[in-house]
Amino acid sequence: MDRPKISIITATYNNRLTIEHTIHSLLSQTYKNIEYIVIDGASSDGTLDILERYRKHINIFVSEKDNGVYEALNKGLVRATGDILGFLHADDSFYSDLTLETIAKAFLNDYIVATYGDLLYVHPTNPSQIIRYWVSQPFTPDLLKKGWMPAHPTLFFKRTVIDEIGLFDTRYHIAADYDYMLRMLNHYPPTAFHYIPAVITYMKVGGKSNRSLRNIIRKMREDYQIIQHHHIGGIPTLLLKNVSKINQFFKPAKHYSS
Repeated sequence: MDRPKISIITATYNNRLTIEHTIHSLLSQTYKNIEYIVIDGASSDGTLDILERYRKHINIFVSEKDNGVYEALNKGLVRATGDILGFLHADDSFYSDLTLETIAKAFLNDYIVATYGDLLYVHPTNPSQIIRYWVSQPFTPDLLKKGWMPAHPTLFFKRTVIDEIGLFDTRYHIAADYDYMLRMLNHYPPTAFHYIPAVITYMKVGGKSNRSLRNIIRKMREDYQIIQHHHIGGIPTLLLKNVSKINQFFKPAKHYSS
């Protein structure tokens, strides 16, 4: 795959304040073999008016009620025709105009099934203010018992993955991405995963999983169910998964600029 088609899926629901910036981030990419898929949950706040202005840049567009972000992402996955699949959430943006060039280059190695990189959490109204630095590392199976996983917004994978492990499990309302990545990491050998030591995505803080104490508790319950289901540990794994986030609030030795 010298120039693979990359399908980018964006799920939206009432994101009028952020969706335009997200779209601009995609359109600024120097890599152009892109299929852009937008799955909207019947927004009512003006999001659809913004999407209509960019309709010529959207290859596949669906707007209808759904049961949450993971069902929306599944709708995008089954419609995608690209060689490589990835997500750009409605309040995220790519770190660089060269991000998809970097992703495509990684998949020149036929043995690579998925790639991931680093993630920066930024202030919701001031993207130049970095709140958290999620610096990842190469995958080894022993990391799973420590609660480790790649940053979901930085994950790109071959389309064949959904044929082999399926779609997001929508029984999980907040942590289905954790389940999906564990299914993927357990299905393929460690050498099938490539870590890109660079920032892939900016993500605005305030996502669904940490929007309220109720959601934080619900996410921890789902995480624990997933940990048990995949037999990678118990309460210690859950605790490590959460404690490991503390370091993300301190600037790493590697310098990241906005």
